[in-house]
Amino acid sequence: MLETSARLLAVLGLLQTRGMWPGAELAARVDVGERTLRKDVERLRELGYPIDSVRGPAGGYRLGEHGKLPPLLLDDDEAVAVAVGLGQVRAVPGIEETSTLALAKLEQVLPDRLRRRVRALHDSTDVGPANTATNVEAPPVDPGLLADLAAACRDQEAIRFFYGAAEEPVEADPYRLVSWQQRWYAVARRRPTGEWQAFRADWITLRVPGAGQFTPQPLEGGDYAEFVLRDVASTGWKVHARIAVDAPADDVLARINPTVGVVETVDENHSVLATGADSLEMIAVWIGLLGLDFHVTEPPELVDHIRTLSDRYRGALPAATARPR
Repeated sequence: MLETSARLLAVLGLLQTRGMWPGAELAARVDVGERTLRKDVERLRELGYPIDSVRGPAGGYRLGEHGKLPPLLLDDDEAVAVAVGLGQVRAVPGIEETSTLALAKLEQVLPDRLRRRVRALHDSTDVGPANTATNVEAPPVDPGLLADLAAACRDQEAIRFFYGAAEEPVEADPYRLVSWQQRWYAVARRRPTGEWQAFRADWITLRVPGAGQFTPQPLEGGDYAEFVLRDVASTGWKVHARIAVDAPADDVLARINPTVGVVETVDENHSVLATGADSLEMIAVWIGLLGLDFHVTEPPELVDHIRTLSDRYRGALPAATARPR
């Protein structure tokens, strides 16, 4: 049997792991009788921890929603995992300071041995750029906005907001937040059409009050992340292009991530890749990685950029091996 102080911590730790614990099961986990468990629960309540008792066949003990929080009980690997996660988000624009403060608070509630372990990891780790998939700087993340959007999803509360440079406010019913490539998206049904759309969070300026509650009509299949990938690939980029490729559609599809774009069949030997990115440079990188012959006719800015790249690569070759222009 555990000593009383250790047992109290064990009870708190177990109560954190799920919503409700039957008394007999909880007592068995800490190797005491139910009478001793009831005394332990009373001691914890006297210390300010909100523990509810629920009667009936489905009853037992659970942590209340108000009052003091129980101590943070993490084992070595859990503490390291939390520290690694907080350390990684230091590179996300907009929440660098928030993550640093959260890590400092985490250290305050850890035992000395774990605190030293986490601090050593923090002091010995450098974080590389968070977004290396594009040459466009990642937009800042507003934690308050994300929290408001998440609450609207949870409470089935419609939102009113300005989107990007649009002068007219938008109304939509939000269902899910999705994070992808250092950007956040709110998946919502746009009013009054009910059309599904992925709205970039950094383009949203919420208006208060909102647009009232809505009756949920979830996305068919429920895969909101997949919807974002498809929606962004077709409409969500700053630059869009159609690339003619001298290869069958199946060959192109085998060489790209489906989120890069949509491949259309022209004939058995030719296809068109409809793609986009946040910059001309990234489109040029993606189509260059196809390893297939392609032709670019639009947009004009992309044609000019690839012509510049062609001259640059040609100029990088030794004179003896450069092909005549």
